[in-house]
Order: sequence, then C-alpha cells, then structure tokens
Amino acid sequence: MNKKSLLVYTLMFSILAACANAKDKAEEQQENTYELLNIFGEVMERTKALYVEEQTDKQLIESALNGMLTSLDPHSSYLNEEDFKYMNEQTSGKFGGLGIEITMENGLVKVISPIDDTPAAKAGIKAGDFITDIDGQTVIGLTLNEVVSKLRGKPGTKVKITVRRVNEEPFDVTLKRDEIKVTSVKSDIKNDDILYVRISAFNEDVDTDTKKAVENAKKQLKDKFAGIVIDMRNNPGGLLDQAVKVSDLFLEQGEIVSTRSRNEEDTVKFSATPGDIAEGLPIVVMINEGSASASEITAGALQDHHRAIILGQKSFGKGSVQTVLPLRNKGAMRITTARYYTPSGRSIQATGIEPDIEVKPAKVEEIQSHGLNLSEADLKGALKNEQAKETKKNEKAEQDKEKDAKDYQLVRALDLVKALYLHSQNDNLKVEKKAENTKAAEKKAN
Repeated sequence: MNKKSLLVYTLMFSILAACANAKDKAEEQQENTYELLNIFGEVMERTKALYVEEQTDKQLIESALNGMLTSLDPHSSYLNEEDFKYMNEQTSGKFGGLGIEITMENGLVKVISPIDDTPAAKAGIKAGDFITDIDGQTVIGLTLNEVVSKLRGKPGTKVKITVRRVNEEPFDVTLKRDEIKVTSVKSDIKNDDILYVRISAFNEDVDTDTKKAVENAKKQLKDKFAGIVIDMRNNPGGLLDQAVKVSDLFLEQGEIVSTRSRNEEDTVKFSATPGDIAEGLPIVVMINEGSASASEITAGALQDHHRAIILGQKSFGKGSVQTVLPLRNKGAMRITTARYYTPSGRSIQATGIEPDIEVKPAKVEEIQSHGLNLSEADLKGALKNEQAKETKKNEKAEQDKEKDAKDYQLVRALDLVKALYLHSQNDNLKVEKKAENTKAAEKKAN
C-alpha cells in the first residue's frame, strides 16, 4: 500500500471516527435529558405526596416553568392566562393596580419608575426605591409575577408596602388601588416659545400624539417657536416600535437602534426615514435613573445623531429585548432574545445612557430682596415707556410658572433650549450678513 492510499484511508477513518463520536455524544446528551426529565417527574410526584400543604399539578408545573425562565435573567418569565391578559392591558394604556414599573434585584423588588398621576406617584414612590414587604409579608423568595399579583387588586382596595430608600429609615405606605389609565403624552407651551412634551411611557399611539403636539405648537407659535423639551424622566419604556417611530420624527436618516441576538444573522436594524418634524429646532431630552428600555433607545438615538442634548441623570440601563411567545394554554412565555445597541454601537444593558449635561434634582429658592433692589421704574418722576402695554395676568399661567420653577432640571432644560435657539439665530444672521457682503463685493467689482 502506497503512502497516498494510506493517507486517504487514515483521513476516512478520522472522519468516520469523528462522526461516530459526535453521534455517541448526541445520544448521550439525549439520554441525559431523558434522565433529567425522569428526575423532574419523580421530584414532582414526591412533592405532591409529601409537601406539608396540598399542591396541584398546575401549581407545581407553572412554578417550575417560571423558575426555569426567571433563573435566566430578571426579565424572562412564564405568564399564565391572567398574567398574559394583564400584560396586554398594560401596553394598551389601561389597567388596574398602583402604577409602578418594577423589577427584581438581589431578591428584593426595585421600583424602575412610578407612572404619572397614579396612586404610587401621588404617594411619593420614587425610582430606585426597594419594596421589602407587602401587607406585612416579606417579598424575599417570591417571583416577580407573584409580587405583581399581590400588588394588584380591585380598584378601591388598599395594600400596605414597606419601602427602603437610600439614606432613609424604612417606612410603610398604604396605597389605594385604582384603575390605571395612562395618558402617555402630555404637552404644554413653556415660556411662551418652547414646546414641552412629557412622554411617561411608550404605549400605543405615542408617535401620533407627539407628532400632533409638535404640529399644534408650530401653528400656535409660528416664528416664535424656539425649540422642544422632551421629558422622559421615570419613563419605564414600553413598545419598541413606538420608540423607533418617535425617534424617526426628529431624524432625517441613519440607524435608530439595532437588536442583536446570539445568532449574528438575526441582527435587526431600524433606520430613520427622511423628514424632521421639528425642522432642525433645538431639542433637549430629559432622563433620569427611572428612564428605561424604550426611553433609553430614543435618548440614545437622538444623542448619537447629535440631534438632541441629553440632560439629567444616567438612565436605568435596561438594554435587553424580550419576546413574548403565546402558548397553547392561553398563557405565554416572555424570554430575553437580544440586546439593544444605539446607532454608534453602544450597548445600553447595565450601563444606561450617560447625559451630555448632568443635572441632579435640586431645590431652587428665590433670594428675597426685602425691597432693597430698585430699578428706574421705582424712581420718583421716572418717565413711562410709551411702548409698554397694560396686560392682565393670567392666573393659571402664573401658577404654572411657579410650579415649573420648582423643577430645577426642567428650568435648566428650558434655558438650554433658549440658549441653543439664540445661538442658531446669531449664526443665521452671520450667514445672511456674509452673503450680503459677498453680493455687495461682487456688484462693486462689476
């Protein structure tokens, strides 16, 4: 036998041996899986027979399914029919409960953010608070779904929670459950020339409502329109498609966000379509530690494209994608399938969005002059300004201004929009002046 034939036979033997080895491993793995399933069945039967309190097959299997998924990460879970129905109600913008978005951290329940105008928000619950007890019972050992079930209830009923807050003693809060109707977008005109848009959650039709707010401001303010403040503080997120559509309203082109799973070929990229509804006006986006998921996607997209200044505090850092898969029993499984990445390739997961300008909440107090500061108008016999017009003060407008003045982050955001607008106006004047000088020079040369 020559060397060439020997090499061929050796190669064939190696391939056959590798195939046989792979087959043996697959069969061994399958046998191990069957053995583990047999152990699962044995544990379940012994639990039913021996546990101190009677358990049904449904209870044990649902707990096992939930345990399998929640062991992966805090956002994967099993949803029975009731839980699945509740989740769908949340994304439609109407549901019952306290009005807080929560997650599990180190066995405790952490508040991602309270929802505007809900029992939790009115009671002063804050992003970052930990709930340790519900109606006197510890939450340690409970799953997220079990916690949600305990917090939910008929509107009008009460629930007592124990809250731990950084640098404070634990305290109890009794909340009355209510039907939560989320108005995701609210808007107002601030300082007579700036549109303020508050997006509290990314539920259905947020893009439509945001677009309407901008269009109405254009009609109302016309040439006075100086810019936009988008407030996404304590926004727990919501629907991915709404985050993409809201970002697209203000971007002309480019990537908005990408999702990457463990299979590279499953990468999905979402891109902007031509047309900036704000027509280049300055935008300031407000975020804080309660801004999560979809709100981080929007902030990250506008930041990476230099379309907005991000002001406030670092966001929550939920940069994972959950896919909800309906099951045959009318329940569903929610499982993390990918990570979010901003247009520049940044992962949001566990790092969040860093603001361009960090502004922490602060209390603003007016320095009392006690009548010692005088102006020209206070002097005896001072001439009146013939252009001044007598105007009646709008009581509601004054109240709104006083309320805004107490929100230090908002005051900074409004000032920043105004500064950016004035800067752009000066740049426009310089460009126009330069063009006029160029034309004059050309005319003189001719």
